[in-house]
Amino acid sequence: MKGLTKEQLVARALEEGFVKVGVCRPDAVPETAERLRAFLAAGRQGQMGWMAEREAWRGSAAALWPEARSVIMLAEAYTPECDPMAGLAERDRGVISVYAQGKDYHDLVKRRLKRLGRWLMDQAARSSLACEIKVFVDTAPVMEKPLAQAAGLGWQGKHTNLLGRDLGNWVFLGAIFTTLEFPPDAPEVSHCGSCTSCLDICPTKAFPAPYQLDARRCISYLTIEHKGPVDPELRVLMGNRIYGCDDCLAVCPWNKFAVAAREIGYQPKHGLPELAELARLDDAGFRERFAGSPIKRIGRDRFVRNVLYAIGNSGLPRLAPVAAELVADEDPAVADAARWAGDRLKGETWTG
Repeated sequence: MKGLTKEQLVARALEEGFVKVGVCRPDAVPETAERLRAFLAAGRQGQMGWMAEREAWRGSAAALWPEARSVIMLAEAYTPECDPMAGLAERDRGVISVYAQGKDYHDLVKRRLKRLGRWLMDQAARSSLACEIKVFVDTAPVMEKPLAQAAGLGWQGKHTNLLGRDLGNWVFLGAIFTTLEFPPDAPEVSHCGSCTSCLDICPTKAFPAPYQLDARRCISYLTIEHKGPVDPELRVLMGNRIYGCDDCLAVCPWNKFAVAAREIGYQPKHGLPELAELARLDDAGFRERFAGSPIKRIGRDRFVRNVLYAIGNSGLPRLAPVAAELVADEDPAVADAARWAGDRLKGETWTG
């Protein structure tokens, strides 16, 4: 491309703090439409009805914005410094997913994408090139992981998350769609081999087969997306995970090559909070405590529901009075979780 090269783009992206960048064509992953269709037909999206609402766009990046000629995929590391599974043994405390320990990644990644996008448009203007862009970070019908694999960033592992031999799997993905045409990178292929660590560790057996996920059994889905009471058979498997789950990510052997996080905003802010304290949060207290965090979007009721499941799984009778305080909560799912937790701590069979 006259006056603006892909090498310049990559160099600038790395300067902005991204750890890897690649390019693919918008139509590089035509198979995603059928995979999405099969996923939805099996009902594996659970209550995430939005996945089907814009299925045509989600299944085809080319359909989302027909004028786009290149998709620039970017990876940003949020690798934890400590073992994210260590907190599972702290039964009186809640485990929060690594990605939600710091500031909301949507804001941080989008800010970086916009800076890179402005630079791209400025460089194009200087070279008298017409350029339009659209930036996405997990907020639009874009299948970032297949596109990232097509752009050579890594591959979707058996746990369906993106990982790379030089990245590990602790990465956020962002995308810049542009009308500029850059040379595409070679797509990556799977290097999982015979390893099944991520499948074996899953507490709820949410993977029906390698490279397939049934969200309805995934603890990340259950604690974040699922509204109302969770199936009692799954509650007991959630342990003290109160927002998300990192088990399948944490055991991936490729993490020995993980890139360190550069963004200070991803530094842990919440740690391992006490369940008793969290259960007593009212709406205002919840919003204040999790301001600027992705946790805030699920609201107090769903969060406290999760906390009560963790209390019920704790095996600590001293937490029973905490659950008892919420058996008459205005939210039916919270009240249900409180009764369940109390009965479980007493060793009684739950009858609903």
